[in-house]
Amino acid sequence: MTALSNEDSPVYIRLRGTIAAGILRGDFRAGDQLPSVRALAAEHGANPLTVAKAYQSFQDEGYVEVRRGVGMFVLPGAAERLRVSERETFVSQQWPRIRAYIELLGLDPAALLDRESA
Repeated sequence: MTALSNEDSPVYIRLRGTIAAGILRGDFRAGDQLPSVRALAAEHGANPLTVAKAYQSFQDEGYVEVRRGVGMFVLPGAAERLRVSERETFVSQQWPRIRAYIELLGLDPAALLDRESA
């Protein structure tokens, strides 16, 4: 599963990126239940408290709701709002570093894009 975070990020941020990518790809749609904290922890070799912290960030931002005793579910409109948020984060935080690295290496951005589509 592709994540939307850097491998140097804290574990809960990496898990959050993995979950976000799943929502954006449509693996988890509005109304779908997310994997349990324990299941996701086991799948990624993470501490359940770390997974709970990642899930809490989605709840705090209004992308998911907890149904006590049942689990965590993706809310309607979560993918669209998450996409907007992730775009803003990419443009303001990630893109400037990527652009600087491209310039430092003397790469041609158009050639990079052509290379990816080939």
